[in-house]
Amino acid sequence: MGLNALNHFTIRVVDLERTKDFYSVVLGLPVGYRPPLGFPGYWLYCGDVPTVHLIGPRDGDEGERLAGATGLFDHIAFSCTGLAAMRATLAAHGVAFSERIIPRDRQTQLFLHDPDGIAVELNYPPNETTG
Repeated sequence: MGLNALNHFTIRVVDLERTKDFYSVVLGLPVGYRPPLGFPGYWLYCGDVPTVHLIGPRDGDEGERLAGATGLFDHIAFSCTGLAAMRATLAAHGVAFSERIIPRDRQTQLFLHDPDGIAVELNYPPNETTG
């Protein structure tokens, strides 16, 4: 069971275009491929890795997004190996999680929350996907 690398972080932005321009124009991260996820957003790439994910409003979002002391941080994601072992570890520690298989490449993603409520996404390679 290994967390191998930081995969991406996601920001729930107040102004999608302004934030995209900051990361792309000011910091130099190019906008690249993003799958059709059903809500607005951008993926900005650091080399070949879509490291910064920006998401706009989703269905069900209510009210204006207001940045707090740490902004609008949504979740952090890791590239991992050892899917079966992680499922067992989470179960042994009573950590609830949801699971999704990405149709494009059959990558498995686990979604859970840390003790402070921060969302964590664990991404496993297609060769570990079952079913």
